[in-house]
Amino acid sequence: MSSFPSAQASKEDAEYKNISEKHRHLIETLPKHNGWWTPYLYNYNGFWLSPNILKSNLILHSYFKPHPTDIFLASFMKSGTTWLKALIFSTLNRHRYSFSNHHLHNHSPHSTFWMLDIESYPITDFTNSLTPRLFSTHFAHTLLPPCMSSCKFVYVCRDPKDVLISKWHFMNKIRPKDLPPLSLDEAFALFCLGVSDYGPFWEQVMSYWRASLEYPDKIMFLKYEEIKKEPGVVVRKLAAFFGKPISEEEEEKGVVKEIVKLCSFENLSNLEVNKEGFEKFGKLVDIEKRGFFRKGVIGDWKNYLSEEMKERIDGIIDEKFKGSGLVFTTKV
Repeated sequence: MSSFPSAQASKEDAEYKNISEKHRHLIETLPKHNGWWTPYLYNYNGFWLSPNILKSNLILHSYFKPHPTDIFLASFMKSGTTWLKALIFSTLNRHRYSFSNHHLHNHSPHSTFWMLDIESYPITDFTNSLTPRLFSTHFAHTLLPPCMSSCKFVYVCRDPKDVLISKWHFMNKIRPKDLPPLSLDEAFALFCLGVSDYGPFWEQVMSYWRASLEYPDKIMFLKYEEIKKEPGVVVRKLAAFFGKPISEEEEEKGVVKEIVKLCSFENLSNLEVNKEGFEKFGKLVDIEKRGFFRKGVIGDWKNYLSEEMKERIDGIIDEKFKGSGLVFTTKV
């Protein structure tokens, strides 16, 4: 067998070299601002990304090859991603595992999805993944490769005030020790400017809202608060959206209730697999598993934000969402 690299490999290596050069140029020329867990964020095609995440996006556009059956979970950071991973995985695989000895009892929800945003070169070989392959991303819909448009997406959004507080706590946990802690006032100011990883928040949300209106059979748009209110209803919607509706027999056996119970914050946060050790996200960062389970409640912002801060965020969101049909009507 020849020891020389194949023509395809050589071509991919050359393309990666071009990507690296493009990335270097972008970092030198793009607008930048203080970051949350990296020194700087860079504004790429209207969205603020850290250097490594920006490079991952370039890599995805060149190397990622989606399958028509792939399923993507998209969200803004700290919007209920962990919970939705558990709900989607258990709904899709409800015939594969028993609830008394479920996969999620010994594996974290994050391990059931491939995180696209942390891909590096050479890109992961997803060949042996279960079908459908499950992926997650925080990228805005407009930042994704066009080849993914034929796949199904589930998007979850959350009250921006709760997103801000949850993200502020989370980012301070993973913020490098050589950077000073990020104060709430600093995080608030950055969030209102739109300077937030994958943000502006409102632009990222609207990218999926508009796409869901245009392609309702491909993109399911969910709100965290509605899932909290009626999780069983959402499980049924997910099952139908994936082409695996809940049968009458499953309803009689209480399958939906079992999924909701299995994936509840109380259950997941108390499993040993989610309390000990670290979740590894590619080569970028290792995060304590317990860091993904803080409170999981609606309205925690009331413990941190003044009335003036609340009014400012609400005003920004009302202005940005005006005329879109998307509203947050959470009562707390």
